[in-house]
Amino acid sequence: MKTGALESKMRAMTMMDRSRTGTMMVATGSLTVVTGSMFSGKTEELIRRVRRALYARRRVQVFKHALETRPDDLEEIRSHDGNPYEAVPVSSSGELLERVRPDTDLVAIEEAQFFDDGILEACESLADAGYEVIATGLDMDFRGEPFGRMPALLSVADEIVKLRAICAVCGREASRSQRLIDGVPAPASAPTILVGAQESYEARCRHHHEVPR
Repeated sequence: MKTGALESKMRAMTMMDRSRTGTMMVATGSLTVVTGSMFSGKTEELIRRVRRALYARRRVQVFKHALETRPDDLEEIRSHDGNPYEAVPVSSSGELLERVRPDTDLVAIEEAQFFDDGILEACESLADAGYEVIATGLDMDFRGEPFGRMPALLSVADEIVKLRAICAVCGREASRSQRLIDGVPAPASAPTILVGAQESYEARCRHHHEVPR
């Protein structure tokens, strides 16, 4: 899955080391995956890394899945604390690749769990082409089961940042996302994807995470 931007980037990153071996050497990028439950600070961590890259005068592009787009933040990613950052909504991994510019240094991807299966190849292709890729996403769905392609992304990542939230029941560290419907834990039969915020989700520890079967 190579686009014109990827091919241009790979050409730019290829250099001849004549002084040492005389062979072609390709500089590669990296893939960092930031994961955890809802309210664990994934978006804050992504924004922190983006701002750090901008401070270093690197060129950055931020993308998010269009599924997470709401009327009040069509061109932003927004943490649960309300901190916004400009982002480009895309509907597929293919569209994401098409929008990446050859001169970009860092590609940030929000809500990777919502993307199609091609997100794995897209992230690896970008990293192999010399881009620094940072992807965030939920590692588990509301049932506590692996979410989308996140397990595969975690397995090939160069760096994994696992964050935890605070359990809304006991105040201990939380690793699960509790979905609530009218204040009651959602059953396992409920749809996997339901975009919401504090009114429909809570962070819970393993002990207080409930999924009626």
